[in-house]
Amino acid sequence: MSECTHVPGLPRPEPPAVGDTCLDCQAAGSTYVHLRLCLQCGHVGCCDSSPERHASQHFEDTGHPVMRSFEPGESWRWCFTDQTII
Repeated sequence: MSECTHVPGLPRPEPPAVGDTCLDCQAAGSTYVHLRLCLQCGHVGCCDSSPERHASQHFEDTGHPVMRSFEPGESWRWCFTDQTII
């Protein structure tokens, strides 16, 4: 794992999650595989293994670069811009 230049600009403490599920999947009547939390604003979206890929879509829409797993027991983070685990 490595650091990226986006980590120092993240809010501290991390923002609270805006929900406990992918609200976009819920609104669309879709299902998800795993959840991801945007570390810029707290948006919860589904992973790229899910049909709708809402976490990636959130990055494309907002430019918020770093998310972390929102799965119990997982704390890894991903930078969409640098395409790296941090």
